[in-house]
Amino acid sequence: MTFIDYLVLFIYFSGMAGIGFWLMRKQKKQEDFFMGGRQFGKLFQTFAAFGAGTGPADPVNTARGTIANGVSGMWGVMYWLFVTPIYWFSAVWYRRMRCLTLGDWFVERYESKELGVAYAIFGCFYYMIYGAMFFTAIGKVAGPLMGDTLFGVPLQYSLLPIIAVIIVLYGLLGGIAAAYWTDLIQGICIILLSVLLIPFGLNAVSKAYGGSGMMDGFRIMHEQLPEHFFQLVGSTSASEFPLYAIVIIVLINIIGIVLTPHFIVTGGGTAKSEWDARVGLVTGNFIKRFCTVGWVLTALIVLTLYSNDATLVGDPDTAWGVATEKLLGPLGIGLVGLMVACLLAALMSSVDCYMLVCSALVVRNVYVPLVNPDAGEKDCLKFARIMGVLVVAGSVLMSWTIWDMFSNLQLTWIFPVLFAAVFWLGMYWRRATAKAAWITVAFGLLFFFIIPILLPVLNGGMKSSEKWTATSYFVETTSDRNASPADVRIRNVKIEQWEKKHGAISEESHEALRAARLEVLGGKPDPLVKGEAFTATKRSGGVALFWTGKVQPAINSQIASLEQQIQSAPKEQVDGLKTELAGLLLKSGELKETVEVPGLSGGNVVAKQYKKDVPLVAGGRFRLDMVLYDKFGVELATKNSAAIKTLDLPFAIIAPFLVMIVASLLTQPNNREALDRFYVKMKTPVKPDPEEDAAEMEKSYANPDRFDDTRLLPKSQLEFTKLSRQDWIGFTVCFAICFAIIGLVLLMARIGA
Repeated sequence: MTFIDYLVLFIYFSGMAGIGFWLMRKQKKQEDFFMGGRQFGKLFQTFAAFGAGTGPADPVNTARGTIANGVSGMWGVMYWLFVTPIYWFSAVWYRRMRCLTLGDWFVERYESKELGVAYAIFGCFYYMIYGAMFFTAIGKVAGPLMGDTLFGVPLQYSLLPIIAVIIVLYGLLGGIAAAYWTDLIQGICIILLSVLLIPFGLNAVSKAYGGSGMMDGFRIMHEQLPEHFFQLVGSTSASEFPLYAIVIIVLINIIGIVLTPHFIVTGGGTAKSEWDARVGLVTGNFIKRFCTVGWVLTALIVLTLYSNDATLVGDPDTAWGVATEKLLGPLGIGLVGLMVACLLAALMSSVDCYMLVCSALVVRNVYVPLVNPDAGEKDCLKFARIMGVLVVAGSVLMSWTIWDMFSNLQLTWIFPVLFAAVFWLGMYWRRATAKAAWITVAFGLLFFFIIPILLPVLNGGMKSSEKWTATSYFVETTSDRNASPADVRIRNVKIEQWEKKHGAISEESHEALRAARLEVLGGKPDPLVKGEAFTATKRSGGVALFWTGKVQPAINSQIASLEQQIQSAPKEQVDGLKTELAGLLLKSGELKETVEVPGLSGGNVVAKQYKKDVPLVAGGRFRLDMVLYDKFGVELATKNSAAIKTLDLPFAIIAPFLVMIVASLLTQPNNREALDRFYVKMKTPVKPDPEEDAAEMEKSYANPDRFDDTRLLPKSQLEFTKLSRQDWIGFTVCFAICFAIIGLVLLMARIGA
């Protein structure tokens, strides 16, 4: 980055902080600070939904998935597409709740302040995880642009805290109004981010391969990349996003997203009217889906141009940074700084909202009811600002511990199951009880988090047990095809990497260690020539069946330990340690054996597994649900990586609902009068004028049966209501837009084919 790039960043940061100072004087009470007085129209609601729902992890995850899987990699972010029509209904819920936090909603529905406390704790941890993913994304992208260090300190320990300070500064000064104003500006930046690299990239592709113009870049991409990279749904066994995985991920996100704490704010709670809430939430999210198409195209361009880039091959998460550096850097006109500012906008527009929502949760559902019931508005705002600092700091700290984008993403899929059943059944079933809610939350905590973490701690042998360290079969699939230009470039990178490693090994003075390292390295890959036939080998499998982490041979950690000892050992001990290391390295190359697996191996597919006498060690949390699948006779070892990672999602969807339903039927119902007040409030349309709305609520509380004619099953315990004309027309239009976006992706994938 040059001086002008840093100048662009300085101007951007100054502008964001200035908005916070400008709006600080307007924050006099909690509803101003947390909800902006509920006076935002369609424009601000649109960009609030877009900004809060779009983080730097989204273009980074899309690029990583596209580089690994082709167009089907977009589902790492695009799985939200078919969730969007549900927002047409949920926006109305949040506006009719008339609460400052979703914690308030749980307190009102279940008559339990303690449940509000539990939800507040859940919300803070959830946003620390989500915020950590966004901070990680910025670190991944900024690395290729700014170098590995800033002021001599590793980037993740220097840049991320600076960004956090800016977010805290404007967000905690100006409240949600500052967040919405900055979201408007940052939303424009994110849209710019989504298209900025495309014209430069297509021109670079055309120029690099002798094309006749920018649009010719599409034809060249089809020539340079394998054909399966342009398929909408992953078809190979190694794909992370086959159709069944996409369906399951969509379902769990429909169930989980509606109870995430920020949705009561950006999802419609701050809007003037129900119509503003609906249009804003749906439009903001559809803008993100269109941006995703731009991210996919950018990733394909990057892969076409830089598939021989060692940084990109080593870590696909860096794709955006590599492309920015190589395409925009040489121009020297501040576009690199603008791109970094756009990525920071994606981070800040999300984290500022999360920070304020967490502050509201702790103030409304912990501080006031449990610590200081007599707290005034000034005390509440002061405590809210302190909590905001702690939440953002927690996200930064967590990003330092999980430096893997996809691990963060998968964690966010499971975490909402704690309250999902409690929310959905509370919305539509009068029989759902407070005790059942506690039982369901306790079940989720125990089954999905506490037991999986504690079990291996209490039983130290589990992580090395032969039974529990089982993996799926290692699968090698060979195919004969003519080498594409991308194949040639990737092979050249491998040859270059082999030569570097070989050169470094050749300098080793210890003869036995040198020979062992050369044995492990193997022979030099043969070069490929475009158009000539070669045998491609695709390797997959080896996924841990009962753990969220990896299962690896114990010898790997022994080798790593010896490598470290050699670095710091006294001279007289080094020779012996190197001899020991050489022996371990030779053993490490003989750990697997070929096996015959009916229905899996045969023809061009070879299945392997670790030898029975190879000690293995597992990492991560234990997966209790996989034990159940195993007990019911599911052949887990034959499943591919995507299937194994997806199998825990159906259980996470179904089990909490079953627990909640059974527990509710076995426990005392909630107070009828409180339920009547709650459900009539949820049926009472919002009036934009606060005084008129208060008058409508008085009418509803005086006559709880006021809207019973809208119920689908008026004689039952179910509170489903009939769809209005606006409901079904809007929902239908949303679904049509979903398929239009899919059509746009298909069209993009076919241009130049």
